[in-house]
Amino acid sequence: MTPSTSLAMTHFVTIAKELDKDKVTPGVLGFIVFAVMGLAVWALMKSMNRHMGKVDFEEAPEPGTEAETSAAGTKADKG
Repeated sequence: MTPSTSLAMTHFVTIAKELDKDKVTPGVLGFIVFAVMGLAVWALMKSMNRHMGKVDFEEAPEPGTEAETSAAGTKADKG
């Protein structure tokens, strides 16, 4: 371990000893991070909904149904 990392670890250990293990909470930073993630998900869902509204999709008929439809049309014309 280099001297600077050893010094940093010593400072972190003293901070950790001061905390009461029964009273550790996420705090304000945890709330801010959670709120930002919630807003980001809401914005992404709103954007996705807007983009899905623009989609104009017509499903192509299945290959087997085209032959049946054309055959049924020719039978109806003859009959």
